[in-house]
Amino acid sequence: MSECEFVLSSGERIPIVVSSRRGLRNITLRPKTQPKRELHVSKPWLTPMSVVMRFVEQKSRWCERIFNNAPQKHHIISGEEIEFLGWHVHVVHDPSRRANEFIKNDFGVATLVVGGTSDMFERRIRDFIKSAFLTEVKQMIRTVPREFWPKRIAVRDTTSRWGSCSTSGTMSFSWRLAFAPRDVMRYVVMHELAHQKHMDHSPAFWQTVSDLYGFGVERAKRWLNVHGGELHRYF
Repeated sequence: MSECEFVLSSGERIPIVVSSRRGLRNITLRPKTQPKRELHVSKPWLTPMSVVMRFVEQKSRWCERIFNNAPQKHHIISGEEIEFLGWHVHVVHDPSRRANEFIKNDFGVATLVVGGTSDMFERRIRDFIKSAFLTEVKQMIRTVPREFWPKRIAVRDTTSRWGSCSTSGTMSFSWRLAFAPRDVMRYVVMHELAHQKHMDHSPAFWQTVSDLYGFGVERAKRWLNVHGGELHRYF
């Protein structure tokens, strides 16, 4: 339920949706920018709201940055060019086709011919990108020693986390990384793979990230911190 509001410096009032969970040890925040702008908070069962609100206040700059950086959604139309997975892609709708066709050349330019009805145009583009993203992630993972490989890979659509690694060996990635430069996408993959050895952000963890990624890891990390909000432009 929405019990209170988080007020941005612009004056916009964001509903705070609080849920209590048994067994939860810490308060967690999840800013949501689509389809509604809400701040979701999960708290341990007996934690009072006064503690929750103090925690929200402590994280206010982080929350505000996410809401302010969330771009306005751009609807893709037939004939438009978008970029994903390092390709400049011309998207075309052909209702006479039942299946999509991805036509590539040797210069980083491609055409995605999308079949089906017009009301499914964007959804079919999104599904194609998600599938291609998962394939690309698997290829990147195969470049590191097998001891780092996860047991399972999941594709998510998150607003505040680009990837995660569970103790069970499952790794999750935001498919919106497909809109980032490939070296940035690769940075997130190597970041999560490093958690197979270090479930923290200790100096040893960051050294493992650097070893897996190689030269340029800090540049990729900075790009994501600055431009991450732009990856939510579509869909």
